[in-house]
Amino acid sequence: MAVRRRPPNPSSPGEPAKSQKQNLKASDALPLPLYLTNGLFFTLFFTVAYFLLHRWREKIRTSTPLHVLTLSEIAALFSLFASVIYLLGFFGIDFVQSFVSPNNARAPHDPWNDVVAVEQQPKNDVVRVAPLSAAGGGASSEEDEDIIKSVMSGTTPSYSLEASLGDCRRAAAIRREALQRTTCRSLEGLPLEGFDYESILRQCCEMPVGYVQIPVGVAGPMLLDGEEFTVPMATTEGCLVASTNRGCKAIHLSGGAQSVVLKDGMTRAPVVRFSSAARAAELKFFVEDPLNFDSLAVVFNRSSRFARLQRIQCAIAGKNLYMRFTCSTGDAMGMNMVSKGVQNVLDFLQSDFPDMDIVGISGNFCSDKKPAAVNWIEGRGKSVVCEAVIREEVVRKVLKTNVAALVELNVLKNLTGSAMAGALGGFNAHASNIVSAIYLATGQDPAQNVESSHCITMMEAVNNGKDLHVSVTMPSIEVGTVGGGTQLASQSACLNLLGVKGASKDSPGSNSRKLATIVAGSVLAGELSLMSALAAGQLVKSHMKYNRSSRDVSKLACPS
Repeated sequence: MAVRRRPPNPSSPGEPAKSQKQNLKASDALPLPLYLTNGLFFTLFFTVAYFLLHRWREKIRTSTPLHVLTLSEIAALFSLFASVIYLLGFFGIDFVQSFVSPNNARAPHDPWNDVVAVEQQPKNDVVRVAPLSAAGGGASSEEDEDIIKSVMSGTTPSYSLEASLGDCRRAAAIRREALQRTTCRSLEGLPLEGFDYESILRQCCEMPVGYVQIPVGVAGPMLLDGEEFTVPMATTEGCLVASTNRGCKAIHLSGGAQSVVLKDGMTRAPVVRFSSAARAAELKFFVEDPLNFDSLAVVFNRSSRFARLQRIQCAIAGKNLYMRFTCSTGDAMGMNMVSKGVQNVLDFLQSDFPDMDIVGISGNFCSDKKPAAVNWIEGRGKSVVCEAVIREEVVRKVLKTNVAALVELNVLKNLTGSAMAGALGGFNAHASNIVSAIYLATGQDPAQNVESSHCITMMEAVNNGKDLHVSVTMPSIEVGTVGGGTQLASQSACLNLLGVKGASKDSPGSNSRKLATIVAGSVLAGELSLMSALAAGQLVKSHMKYNRSSRDVSKLACPS
């Protein structure tokens, strides 16, 4: 494969020396690469510290005065002092820079001559090399080029770039460039600029190389519990927002929907093992005994000022015991909170049951991110029911169908058809569509769409068969308005649009419960509209209109 480099741009003769000086970095003053210098001083510090401690111990044993120093001890003290100064100066870059003349530092390097972005040419298999700044890449100095080569060779782990560089955006640019060179595949089209990489550090994503753009549409206004909401939905499926919007209109014209939060509790179920089933049963009886609940709750609740233990449900499989803890978690989704509380209880129980072997803090009896009957029956997160009565006139004019057709279709599709398929919590038309779109827009965990989309849709003719009563019952909506992806700027803006951004100061947990009802209300609107389209035979027509692109995507795709 041939490689062409674009010639470097000559510096402008009138460019002031000051601008070049500003491009210098403190680490350019070091005679050795930064990682070697750091390693040298770390080794020096620990070596001389060990040497001096060993010598002083010998002096104490032989009653030799400590202030009597040999030449080697004086040198060791000087080395220890120098290494401490370096380390206290945050690896000493700025400290060394102050003693080195700027004239000795390396001159700024032309980015056209070093860090490059690979762009595949489809016809002659030639890779054109362009600077990362031009390709949305980012790294541009000679030092970055050395780090890129170090990552490619495996000397520097890619995951350690943020910690070693102290610059998350620069780390992402270097990792991205190393990836492009290693794979010989271009990431052009995957944005790098315009994102706050500091905001995801140790919170949302590791080893980032860019971010994916998902369009956000709005449905509504949705009238729910006497309040109007405009619902943000992040999706790439055409028709979804438009269909949900139609359902919101039908509900609004009929007087709105009402919702009730039936339960609110996150779960975690550790699995522990004993030498016998009888011993496992002893712990089961102890944990489920109401007389012991208060003491266990005190231990559990120490994990957070919002965590409040509600109940513990146990199940035995042989000599293995599964304990399903349920607790309230305020406005957080609460997985970390409940896990900390569970760990506290397990540590407490081990004093009375020393033979208890903790196999795992999660034993899948929770059950997280998997379809499970325990969530469908017992609930997890927020259990919500939402209902509305749609007037006959609205069904006919807005939804373009009739009440009898909707009721019949719901029985044969959502109930009988789902039963024939052996569905678990899937007695609905497309609840997961709406749940996923809202979760992506508001920073929820998208994988929890699995159990959060458990839903049964019911439709019934009321008022002498003229109007339609429609409801959705969702036993495990797992949402939060603080923590995780809710802290990101875009997702935070969507939560703010709904009026549920952050934690509620007046009533802890009320924001997350309101968000759960909004999810259920949006699912109600989506179910109503899709079922109407199916009953009226409009599904294919609407998707052909809104969900098909007239552009030739083969001409738009980047060459691989």
